[in-house]
Amino acid sequence: MAVSANRLELLQIADAVAREKSIDRSIVIAAMEDAIAKAARSRYGAETDVHAEINPKTGELRLARHLLVVETVENPSSQISLEEARVRNPAAQVGDTIADALPPLEYGRIAAQSAKQVIVQKVRDAERDRQYQEYKDRIGDIVNGIVKRVEYGNVVVDLGRGEAIVRRDEMLPRETLRTGDRIRAYIYDVRREPRGPQIFLSRTHPQFMAKLFAQEVPEIYDSIVEVKAVARDPGSRAKIAVVSNDSSVDPVGACVGMRGSRVQAVVNELQGEKIDIIPWSPDIATFVVNALAPAEVAKVVLDEDRERIEVVVPDAQLSLAIGRRGQNVRLASQLTGWDIDILTEQEESERRQTEFQNRTRIFIEALDVDEVVAQLLASEGFTSVEELALINPKEITSIEGFDEETAAELQSRARDYLARIEAEYDARRRELGVEDALKDVPGVTTPMLVKFGENEIKTVEDLAGATTDDLVGWTERKDGESTRHAGVLDGFELAREDAEAIVMQARVKAGWISEADLAPAAAEEPVNEPAEAQA
Repeated sequence: MAVSANRLELLQIADAVAREKSIDRSIVIAAMEDAIAKAARSRYGAETDVHAEINPKTGELRLARHLLVVETVENPSSQISLEEARVRNPAAQVGDTIADALPPLEYGRIAAQSAKQVIVQKVRDAERDRQYQEYKDRIGDIVNGIVKRVEYGNVVVDLGRGEAIVRRDEMLPRETLRTGDRIRAYIYDVRREPRGPQIFLSRTHPQFMAKLFAQEVPEIYDSIVEVKAVARDPGSRAKIAVVSNDSSVDPVGACVGMRGSRVQAVVNELQGEKIDIIPWSPDIATFVVNALAPAEVAKVVLDEDRERIEVVVPDAQLSLAIGRRGQNVRLASQLTGWDIDILTEQEESERRQTEFQNRTRIFIEALDVDEVVAQLLASEGFTSVEELALINPKEITSIEGFDEETAAELQSRARDYLARIEAEYDARRRELGVEDALKDVPGVTTPMLVKFGENEIKTVEDLAGATTDDLVGWTERKDGESTRHAGVLDGFELAREDAEAIVMQARVKAGWISEADLAPAAAEEPVNEPAEAQA
């Protein structure tokens, strides 16, 4: 740029740059003013406060040196005494600024180049800000672009009015793009960056598939069919759960299309990624069964507290349910948000037999009865000595061959056994140094006190300072894999709500909160449970 350009040329340059970069003309003119001022400072000295002003209508350029009015001048290039200032302006005060007009200058090559750099940088910053403002509300949209260049596996995309990047880990495996190729991708993040692209695209994001279906399936675009969940193993296989808000519309059929035309369009865009379209259900057991398709499921067992589901499949269906390298069950787990354990019917039968034998052995040892009686109790559904001790005697006498006297004797032996175990736990609790006051916290049992002691929770204050996750643990989900973090009371089958109540009661007993605060405090407690939300 020639800084010595005439007035008309300055305005023409500003108009051309503003149009090319799609930014405001005033921003370009301001950049020019800063550049010319910087070039002028190289002539008058770096400490001189030079300002340039371009008239946006006429293109007239004015240069001025600003001098600060002070009592005692220490730097003549930027300061002026009060007396001298009042010669120019009788109303001048200390702290005011006096503008001293400067004559036009002819700039050398180095000064002109420096001015050009300032303009380029200012324009680039303005262009980035314009891109950010334009795209910040478009997160979640699909955009089309042209590959501008490929750098170390990352693809820079020209969007027409902006530049975006698809990082290497957001590309489909084995997908090769070259300069000039057209590309469709999902905007998953837009953020201010000091340099480089601000718009981040993805072709592996689960919502990319959901948006592609919305483009191909009018029923999804019109909200007749809703995409409830998506799970992907990018480039290999995916599952998408859909539901219809109109009973006359089949959600799966709408997504498949005539002769598979709609789903095939999505498959082609995703480089042949196989897609299972699953009917969503509000019943989690039904949803999991659907998600494990094409495998057949014989039975499911839910553990709602831990969000785990046990699925029993025929022996011949095991490999199909698990999938190659666990892909099918992993995608089903991501889709449903539940941890899925798969057993064959034989494995489940063996496990049930083991559980039956264990309950029989416990009844023999605790109640001092023979094996036949213990097996009868176990086969009738009694799972523990505690249940036998507390149950209505009529439940025992309903067993063939058991009269009231037998029932009373069994319950008496069960209570004696529990009392003996309780005494042993209490002795162990005292040995660990757990204070007696913890016994008075509602919901806390003596076996829990032993666990507390083994985990350095020995006072009411220790328990009050614990969180729900500390007691019952949490599940962390990352990259489709679940990691279970054990809690102090793992194995007690304690619901999260009960664990919350124990912690809150301890805080009341410790004097941290009052009984009146208990209800609202309990409502706030889930804030400390981000891990369960992820699970």
